[in-house]
Amino acid sequence: MERIETPLLRRIAGFSKGLSAAIVAIAVLTFLIGVRVRDYSAVDMFMAAVGLAVAAIPEGLPAIMTITLAIGVQRMARRNAIIRVLPAVETLGSVTCVCSDKTGTLTRNEMTVQTVATHVALLHVSGVGYEPHGEFLVEGRHVNVADYPAVAELLRAGLLCNDASLDQHDGQWRIMGDPTEAALVVAARKAGFESMLESESWPRTDVIPFESEHRFMATLNHDHAGHGMIYVKGAPERILEMCSLERIAGAQQPLHIEYWHEQLRAMAGQGQRVLALACKPAQAGLRELRFDDVADGLTLLGLCGMVDPPREEAIQAVADCHSAGIRVQMITGDHAATALAIAGQIGIGDGERVLTGAGIETMDEAALAEAVARIDVYARVSPEHKLRLVQALQGRGEIVAMTGDGVNDAPALKRADVGVAMGVSGTEVAKEAAEMVLADDNFASIVNAIEEGRTVYDNLRKTLLFIMPTNGGEAFTLVTAIALGLVLPILPVQILWVNMVTAVTLALALAFEPAEADVLRRPPRDPRAPIFSRYFLWRTVLVTALITAGTLGMFLWEQAQGASLEAARTAAVTTLVMFEAVYLLNCRRLLDAAWPQRAFSGNPYIASTIFLVVLLQLLYIYAPFMQALFHSAPLEAEAWLRIMLIALSVYLIVEFEKWIVRALKWQAA
Repeated sequence: MERIETPLLRRIAGFSKGLSAAIVAIAVLTFLIGVRVRDYSAVDMFMAAVGLAVAAIPEGLPAIMTITLAIGVQRMARRNAIIRVLPAVETLGSVTCVCSDKTGTLTRNEMTVQTVATHVALLHVSGVGYEPHGEFLVEGRHVNVADYPAVAELLRAGLLCNDASLDQHDGQWRIMGDPTEAALVVAARKAGFESMLESESWPRTDVIPFESEHRFMATLNHDHAGHGMIYVKGAPERILEMCSLERIAGAQQPLHIEYWHEQLRAMAGQGQRVLALACKPAQAGLRELRFDDVADGLTLLGLCGMVDPPREEAIQAVADCHSAGIRVQMITGDHAATALAIAGQIGIGDGERVLTGAGIETMDEAALAEAVARIDVYARVSPEHKLRLVQALQGRGEIVAMTGDGVNDAPALKRADVGVAMGVSGTEVAKEAAEMVLADDNFASIVNAIEEGRTVYDNLRKTLLFIMPTNGGEAFTLVTAIALGLVLPILPVQILWVNMVTAVTLALALAFEPAEADVLRRPPRDPRAPIFSRYFLWRTVLVTALITAGTLGMFLWEQAQGASLEAARTAAVTTLVMFEAVYLLNCRRLLDAAWPQRAFSGNPYIASTIFLVVLLQLLYIYAPFMQALFHSAPLEAEAWLRIMLIALSVYLIVEFEKWIVRALKWQAA
């Protein structure tokens, strides 16, 4: 299997190499001081130097970090965010801008026709969802669609120029196909039209499917007498360009373009997605539909305004993004007024500024870069525009997550720092181009993934903050003893034991830490910031000094009390192990307090790992075969009391240090 390596792991590998070189230099220097200055034997100093290197080098760090990333992937999958590329876990923690599609991601994707506009009437349609029960109302009073031939013709056109279907299963109404088309089917059913009967009366002969480039769909239908009719539906601006006539009282009249633009603005301003429907008699003998057949000469039948309510969880998720310092931009193919209205309901943008695809096409790169700094709502946008938006945002230093579902979205998804494909409605091409796939097509899942990404990075840093001082304490206990000319308080084989028991087991427990309370209230991290900050260096020096002093002090105390060399070394090793077990509790929070009531809650692996380490250490002390292997000796109860008091000192001192850091408002970054 190919080894997976992420940018962060490459940085850690580089950091580890530099650290290893420094440790080897210290080991060589310690060897020379021991032999030349303190008259230790060369053999003893060689073994001590090897033990020092083993103690100080964080050999398990890359493995622990890879496991931490893998655990993050599992957590995200449980929250409907499927990670396809491991580096995305890291990148999510530094995302500064999320560009999201509207329909189905920020909204429920449950379209319902709410308004039908013809030249002679404006009808409100009651009912919600896909249940085909509702009324047609004019000024609040129920009307019969049969009394409005223009409305009936419009609904029939929406039913015939359509690929969706509506069926009832186990008492529940379900759709097959595009939700926008399904909304037209439901509206027609409310008026008494049946899809099967209409399709049998006017069977389809040919079709021009909807494409984002031309923004309409057209069908060619023939009745049993051979008369043909072309039905077209699509974006109002596009359909109005293709129409020269409109239907009034069953007669053809010249198109009143201003009236329809006024209706369009009014419906879009209410947050409705608007479709226009038109028709045209087919020429005799026409059996194949070409673009030239629908380019002009159409008769407008009317407009349908649909509502797609925002997801409640998306509204909260957008607010969470703003609290986390993340911009949210909404990208939609809808009318500009519709986009502004929906964005306002969700909490995106300023309610005034919107940029359309046509506007993007008129801008050069510099103008677009300036626009994306001010505007968060984009309407009538094509996949090509998405790519330009990503490039403009990245040019301003933003770390961009971009959503998409279509084949043509693939370039934008690949260019984004984190491409996010829709798992339900997305194409396989979009999924292949993306780093992350949403299993539920829900914007809230993106925010959940960002939260998990930040949590993973926090846990990686907690692991580093645990390993560096504890390894340093092991190493400098030996260095200090040699520098002072003392008997080695810990043998090299005992260092191996400590590393084997604590280095991986305790640190790995931090990979399961839950998110900290403020994880979505911090600004995005700078991906260029060093993972080992100046504060981390200070904490490493502090804890290393505490562990060194405590371990060496315990060894000297036991010797002074007349304990054997084996017992004194056993006390020193046990003190070192207990220091690491206690310091693990401090590392559960980077700067927040980890007081006893929270020290063991939220992560069951903390208590179980500490229990396992203590159990192994008891085996090390009291099992005869372990005594033979590691030169250990049994400890008295008084020695255990001293060990626990010394080990607890690191917990109290570090918590006091964190309190000072919080009071002075220093940063751990």
